[in-house]
Amino acid sequence: MKKILIRLSLVFVSLVLPVIAFAEEVVAGGLDDAYKSIGAALGAGLAIGIAAAGGGMGQGKAVSAALEGIARNPGSSDKIFVPMIIGLALIESLVIYALLIAFMLVVKVPG
Repeated sequence: MKKILIRLSLVFVSLVLPVIAFAEEVVAGGLDDAYKSIGAALGAGLAIGIAAAGGGMGQGKAVSAALEGIARNPGSSDKIFVPMIIGLALIESLVIYALLIAFMLVVKVPG
């Protein structure tokens, strides 16, 4: 329990301190534009971060299962390898879609 609290506090500090360090004064755009840009930047960061984490875990499980199947039956490596590569490509395409959405959000950021 103590390790989880330490990790959560480190994550919190690593998310809050950069915001404070890079804070700027809001000029002509007003607070509405500032909140929109903060929301878009946060959305872009979360989109690519969550997608990359989920894609990495999915690819890890897929490769693990494929290698376990090959280890149990080495003769089936040809039948397992190609579907594994196709599955990895499909998993990676979802991460690339999240990257494109993150780029679209960043382009919409005013200023």
